[in-house]
Amino acid sequence: MKFTVERAILLKALAHVQSVVERRNTIPILANVLIAVQDGTLKLTATDMEIAVVEEVPGVQVTRPGRTTAPAATLYEIVRKLPEGAKVELDHAGGDASLKLRAGRFNTDLAVLPVEDFPSMTEGKLPHGFSLPAGQLRELVDRTRFAISTEETRYYLNGIFLHATESDGTRVLRAVATDGHRLARVEEPLPEGAGNMPGVIIPRKTVNELRKLAEETQEEIAIRLSDTKIRFDIGTVQLTSKLIDGTFPEYERVIPRGNDKILRVTKKEFAEAVGRVAAISSERSRPVKLSIDRNHLLLSATSAEQGQAQEELDADVVKYESSPLEIGFQARYLNDITDQIADQVEFCFADGSAPTVVRDAAKPEALYVLMPMRV
Repeated sequence: MKFTVERAILLKALAHVQSVVERRNTIPILANVLIAVQDGTLKLTATDMEIAVVEEVPGVQVTRPGRTTAPAATLYEIVRKLPEGAKVELDHAGGDASLKLRAGRFNTDLAVLPVEDFPSMTEGKLPHGFSLPAGQLRELVDRTRFAISTEETRYYLNGIFLHATESDGTRVLRAVATDGHRLARVEEPLPEGAGNMPGVIIPRKTVNELRKLAEETQEEIAIRLSDTKIRFDIGTVQLTSKLIDGTFPEYERVIPRGNDKILRVTKKEFAEAVGRVAAISSERSRPVKLSIDRNHLLLSATSAEQGQAQEELDADVVKYESSPLEIGFQARYLNDITDQIADQVEFCFADGSAPTVVRDAAKPEALYVLMPMRV
């Protein structure tokens, strides 16, 4: 195998695939990227056996077609540190020979592992398929992934639940995530072809890789899936992932229906005040208390070591017409939700101990549930 490619093109492709590779693993070949060239096209593949990313790069100058593997992180770091505009030549004579990399006056040899050892993540049949504009997919991910659980024992919460359902008489594609403390539910109009899709749980790592790749395009992203796997075609990149084998909880049961005490507050002033008040304590779980009265909101927090802090927001940014209420929330959870909201935050309370519904006043298709803390 021997080919020449521009440094910028190779670097971009390596950046897409190498982040899938686990830095520490017990199977050496999984630290490598599979490099294949033929007919003027470079194909890079990386996998951790749960996710596989493949990118095809056209327009490569191929002297000798072939395949080999190379350490992904090392190759990426070398290419990243080469000067802009450099032409990179990769040359592998075959067998156990090292992979030679040359760029200008720089050259290095990289150890390779046999191509035959590189695992193949065969997809099988993916009978369900539809497309989403990249912007819509980014919104679904951004507005839900913060609520994905990191508790490995509840593995069925370690991803986003994507499914087709009905909302107010309209069929929608809905994404849901929860960690038991907060829940995020966001929906988009159901795309053509998604009506019979199974409900699937997309793992957290896959969600994060997908979000990075979706950032680079404004085009439609093709999605194909089965009960066990999902594939995203994003330009020249193909991301394939196993799905979480578990049952997502009946999330609708935890969404309150009768919360009739409505607080509307300007997002910017509210989020900044929460940040200032919460700074009094270094404990991440320390609650911020909301004391709410007619068109008036007092935020407060206390710390045994640092003392107490409070800030008052008044009628120019607060609208509240119900009976007085006191309720506490973890500051980080409040911020995670308000980060998803553009201007006006709408809180729907029942009382000081019941789950609270939070909405973006301008985007009713997004709904959040937040569990209160004792204050």
